[in-house]
Amino acid sequence: MVEVQARSHSAPVVEERMTGGQALVASLLRQGIDTIFGLPGVQLDGAFDALYDAQQRGDVRVIHPRHEQTTAYMADGYARTTGRIGTCLVVPGPGLLNATAALSTAYACNSPVLCVTGQIQSDLIGVGRGMLHEIPNQLEMVRSVAKHAERAVKPTEIPGLVDRAIRALWDGRVRPVEIEVPPDTLFAEETVGLLAPAPEHDRPEGDPALLEEAARLLGSAERPLIFSGGGVLGAEAWDELLALAEMLQAPVVMSPNGKGAISDRHYLGQNSIGAMALIDDADVIFCVGTRMIEPATYPWGLKPGRTVIQMDIDPEEVGRNYDLTVGIVADAKTGLAALTERVAQHNRTRAPRQDELEALKRTTREKLDAINPQAAYAHAIRNEMPDDGIFVGEMTQIGYWGNIGFPVYQPRTYITPGYQGTLGWGFPTSLGVKVGNPDKVVVSVNGDGGFGFALNELATMALHEIATVAIVFNDSAYGNVRRIQQVSFNGRTIASHLANPDYVKLAEAFGITGRRATSPEALRVQMHESIAANEPTLIEVPVERMPDPWRALSFR
Repeated sequence: MVEVQARSHSAPVVEERMTGGQALVASLLRQGIDTIFGLPGVQLDGAFDALYDAQQRGDVRVIHPRHEQTTAYMADGYARTTGRIGTCLVVPGPGLLNATAALSTAYACNSPVLCVTGQIQSDLIGVGRGMLHEIPNQLEMVRSVAKHAERAVKPTEIPGLVDRAIRALWDGRVRPVEIEVPPDTLFAEETVGLLAPAPEHDRPEGDPALLEEAARLLGSAERPLIFSGGGVLGAEAWDELLALAEMLQAPVVMSPNGKGAISDRHYLGQNSIGAMALIDDADVIFCVGTRMIEPATYPWGLKPGRTVIQMDIDPEEVGRNYDLTVGIVADAKTGLAALTERVAQHNRTRAPRQDELEALKRTTREKLDAINPQAAYAHAIRNEMPDDGIFVGEMTQIGYWGNIGFPVYQPRTYITPGYQGTLGWGFPTSLGVKVGNPDKVVVSVNGDGGFGFALNELATMALHEIATVAIVFNDSAYGNVRRIQQVSFNGRTIASHLANPDYVKLAEAFGITGRRATSPEALRVQMHESIAANEPTLIEVPVERMPDPWRALSFR
């Protein structure tokens, strides 16, 4: 049996007699968690009974979708766009297994998600009797998609369990964590010592000698180039990044998960197509908060022997994908601040690059906007969204184009499923985004294939009045798969065609607004009306087969 494995660093500040369920809810509230995405079940009765009291007091909001995967998707969207912990609550066994696709996405994208899970009765764990929802080695299983997983079997152990999970979540590289409590523990009653909130996590700025070496190289560089990833957004380091980039006159190439760290309106803000023109002439390359996948592994990327500096909070990522000149383990925010201070002491005078880089942005934009209808539809969406509107992409044609071409003006306003490429993540994730950002426009862009994974969550939109604008581009196929089959396998299409409902009628059946647009111009009109109405909305866009953007851009 796996029980509490380490003592908490916090001392009890309140002692009170309560059930394990009450101890769990009180501990979550003390950590500042006021929104929980969860589905009830018999092993969680003790937790949901305690949540009832907390919700009646106005201390917490419980949002219940129609599938466990959506609890974790919503928690992920909430977390990545607010910077706060996103919390999901699911039954053990199949409930947790259902949530693991979403947890794998949160793991890939360094999202602060806390998954709270039930268990079978504590004295039967590991016995293998075939109890309801029993699976062997549940903790070991979930550790594939969580950096920390632990169980408590007594109410007195629960505050420490929660405390350690929160500390582990924020320590170093942020990733999901999981805790689980058996049903008998949730109903058991003991005198429990509640703990103070976990303290602010450490944010290391890096080894001073390595920072000095990196500053000397960057300061003396004539044409430095920066690659920036999602770690910059996770650390809220966008101001520090811009300060360094402007000091160096260094263009910043943002990965899809790093979009918005620098506004697309700024001449230094570049994308991967721009990187293809910049990378060979750059004399020093600095990578921060990114795994360096594109520059290190793509055909247009870094050749051996370049001067490369990498800064990342995860020591396992530093040097993983390229042999470095300098590798710095540091938090992006404090590390960039410390580096910029040192660069100022070494910085050379450079010729202004604004005209050159603005010309590159225009050339890049012309290439991207020649790919249609993706570009036309994406611009129709962008033109109707305010700068702080949040775009939730998908593994679909507009999403693929958007990862490079969609203009983003503010941090945390463009999110993707990252390297997991989790088909079907976009729509349910967007619901959590809107819950966390009720005053912002949230747009979910889907193909009909991906949307079908979670279209039942239209009911969640309606029940909880979540005013996301969900767009479904309908080509009656898994479009990317079908195009590959048609182009690469002489039209031998198999298992890629779809039979779809009338989406407008489907929306109306769920009690939300349904619209249809048959062109980019019509989509812009429907977007405008949907945003003004601020209500749960589904827009169908019938489309034909779209061109391959990667082939058109010679990107891969």
